Amino acid sequence: MTDAPPPPPLIFDRPALLLGGGPAPSGLIAALAPLCGAVIAADGGANRLRDAGPAPDAVIGDMDSLEDPDHWRARLGDRLIPVAEQDSTDLEKCLRLTRAPLYLGVGFLGGRIDHSLAALHTLLMHPERRILLAGREDLAFLAPLRWRARLEAGARVSIYPLADCVGLASTGLEWPLESLPLGPGTRIGTSNRASAAEVGLDLSARGALIVVERRFLREILASLDEAA
Repeated sequence: MTDAPPPPPLIFDRPALLLGGGPAPSGLIAALAPLCGAVIAADGGANRLRDAGPAPDAVIGDMDSLEDPDHWRARLGDRLIPVAEQDSTDLEKCLRLTRAPLYLGVGFLGGRIDHSLAALHTLLMHPERRILLAGREDLAFLAPLRWRARLEAGARVSIYPLADCVGLASTGLEWPLESLPLGPGTRIGTSNRASAAEVGLDLSARGALIVVERRFLREILASLDEAA
């Protein structure tokens, strides 16, 4: 007996809000939801919507953390999508079975450090997707090859390489990254700062995360639109 083929991906033409099971600051989901046209819960991320808020458009994952699966099966039908394999995280399963122009993820940063690291690893493994993860203090995303953003002087701009890459050029950063090799175990760029209102970074490869303060959400979304 062979495994059933995976279902075709769900396609959304507007940004999707991804809900993980980790900590989600009060009000963050409410702030992001109006920017999105769909809500996708990664396994136990649906639990926070059990008694409040609209039903998610889909719940995807191995379902080891989902409370009251019968409730969700009755509520969602075939949009409760169990994926039994354990070779990928629930976040990866959500990406594999959906398509959206942009993903805003909540509940993937903070809490267990291994879960946060796995979520950041997923950004590296899916450079073709635009994914922004939002936590209590920070926003994290995989840096485009050419990134420009309007922030403000003094804003924290951390560049954290998950794979080897080279900073080809930078503007508006207190510690420039021109011709600077970056890589895990060699050189990182945490706690850099904006020295001007506009910052820019050119990289040789898509191997680095950019982490900025959560208060710059709209500026970062605009920068990702521009990079696209």
